[in-house]
Amino acid sequence: MSMLMRVPSNLVQSIRAYRVPELQEEAARLGHHFLYAHCANTLTKQQVCARIGENFYFPKPCSKNFDALRNCLTNTVAEAGPQPGFLVVLEQLPSTQKFDKEARETLLDVFRDAAEFWAEKKVPFRVFYSFEVDLTAPR
Repeated sequence: MSMLMRVPSNLVQSIRAYRVPELQEEAARLGHHFLYAHCANTLTKQQVCARIGENFYFPKPCSKNFDALRNCLTNTVAEAGPQPGFLVVLEQLPSTQKFDKEARETLLDVFRDAAEFWAEKKVPFRVFYSFEVDLTAPR
């Protein structure tokens, strides 16, 4: 029984109760690509895009900005041939002055666009994300 049975095949959602090792095992079980980016200690859009591009082993130009990243997640990967499916984990997305709520939403929109792109091709594309806990924020 798949742990993702109740999870739509194309979505972007908070990682909540899921654990990264379990998601990685599930991706392997399903024969899907497991794309993982640990974004702690990134401060700017540029650094976040660069970290994701590096961690996903994308060519350098993919890591320049949100548009380049979107293009790689969709067209570039699609041109490489038929894809079995994707399970993506974006861990500890920053919460900084230069990577604020708007930047985080824009990044998640990039992944939502990719999920829609792959949904049209009937390819599962699930994204789970978490935010870095800002310890400097007033409680």
